[in-house]
Amino acid sequence: MSSKKIPLGEGLRSTRVIAILRGRSGEHLDATVDALVEAGVRCLEITMNTPGALEAVRAAGERHGSAVELGVGTVRTPEQVDRAAAAGARFVVTPGTDEEVADRVAARGLAYFPGAFTATEVANAAKLGASAVKIFPASLGGPGYVRELRAPLDDIPMLPTGGVSPDTARAYLDAGACGVGVGGPLLCDALEGGDLAELGRRARALLTETRPEA
Repeated sequence: MSSKKIPLGEGLRSTRVIAILRGRSGEHLDATVDALVEAGVRCLEITMNTPGALEAVRAAGERHGSAVELGVGTVRTPEQVDRAAAAGARFVVTPGTDEEVADRVAARGLAYFPGAFTATEVANAAKLGASAVKIFPASLGGPGYVRELRAPLDDIPMLPTGGVSPDTARAYLDAGACGVGVGGPLLCDALEGGDLAELGRRARALLTETRPEA
């Protein structure tokens, strides 16, 4: 069991947002990534079950360099951790908490955002070296639930994900979250070829809500 913890990256700490890209097709991944980066998003997660995810992470790293923190989500096995690291990911996000996956993440020197929901799960995830614990699915309990979890576990950074929208992001931060993961409500149809200008508008509005001085 590893308890080594990689701290949050500057991109996430400064914006308090991870944009989550999950789609049925990888055709528009590159364009969507670029639109988000242009809008000011500095931390992006591309899920492993999106076609072309690892290729998109590698290509985005080449285009944007260290200015953007790129990660891979829906990671469920140590082998997937290896593939994410090889593609240049700086963090991995998992649906749940798995000790073998946590050990491989630590061995690769990546930040780690494991999924958890109950207080016991959150505490166990922290013991396994979570950089921040992904509270998933956050919409099941809402900001009030995050506030209640934070009361006894205020030393554990929490990252609500799952059903978080640009309209609710601020409430989660006010409840004590270190950041939020926002997927469908931000992306809408961008990964299916939707309006990227509108995506940029949504992203900028979200970042206005999540910036520390908001």
